[in-house]
Amino acid sequence: MTGEYRHIPVMLDEVLDNLSPQPGEVTCDCTLGGAGHSVELARRVAPDGLSIGIDQDEQALAAAAERLGREAPGADHLLLKGNFAALDELLVQAEVPGVDCFLFDLGVSSPQLDIPERGFSYHEDAPLDMRMDPGNNTLTAHEVINHYNEADLARILRSYGDERHAARIARQVVRRRALGPIDTTLQLVEVIKSAIPAADRRHGGHPARKAFQALRIEVNGELDALERGLRAAVRWANPGGRICVISYHSLEDRIVKHVLTELSQGCTCPPDLPVCVCGNVPMIDVRTRKPLRAGEREVRANPRARSALMRVAVKRDDTGTRRNAAGPQG
Repeated sequence: MTGEYRHIPVMLDEVLDNLSPQPGEVTCDCTLGGAGHSVELARRVAPDGLSIGIDQDEQALAAAAERLGREAPGADHLLLKGNFAALDELLVQAEVPGVDCFLFDLGVSSPQLDIPERGFSYHEDAPLDMRMDPGNNTLTAHEVINHYNEADLARILRSYGDERHAARIARQVVRRRALGPIDTTLQLVEVIKSAIPAADRRHGGHPARKAFQALRIEVNGELDALERGLRAAVRWANPGGRICVISYHSLEDRIVKHVLTELSQGCTCPPDLPVCVCGNVPMIDVRTRKPLRAGEREVRANPRARSALMRVAVKRDDTGTRRNAAGPQG
């Protein structure tokens, strides 16, 4: 199965420019996938550096190990199975004191989309699954579709998919499953199509795209995992360490922007307070005021890069500046 993990890394040049991995450094690709990014990171920190890769997909880990051995021979790498939500535990397992380069390339990987039996695609018929880690995750899209109540279905579709027809789709799902379970991806696609007015089905891409995105996020707990993993990365980053996050929809990007903005803020106390009581210390500097986007040439070569949004931050060398009893410090 490893041959199916032929991953085209998104915004590779921008990743390398902003992470700027140097010989002897430690890198951590929190979303290893097919190792498209990790191969290049490993080459640049070799021979004395370490390239850590994290993925919850056994097939991705096997494919990445093969590719790293073939394309980055002699580069030291360590691959760990898990979700980046558990980044603290995984890096303790890796026995590293800190990390110089963190990469998060979010969303479902191309191979997972391309393997029909994984149930991520609305173009191929397969069991409703959508689990990124089938071995540890018991919740499936089948359970969500067939057992969540109408209100919860509508909430998920609206919140995680920005689906304007969320209520109509949820109502139609409940009606359809009363006749028998909705078992496959294409059965669900037909239910979704029947709930969306014909005029709206003619534009805006595939009518099931947003609903499938919402289900995938719910099944895998992606948004909670993102915030936990990103905060852990900031804690583990060495002074001057770089953190790069590529997201693919506005929900993810809003979380990334919120966390990075929060962790870059210093004291927020009113200026007339003589002593800081909030305790806020800036931990990072945000390098991207607005997210970077893939260039036109890359989008033409790899359409999945079209929606990519990249944000970058750097761990501060100091502990920030707080005010003391003498008033604000410069």
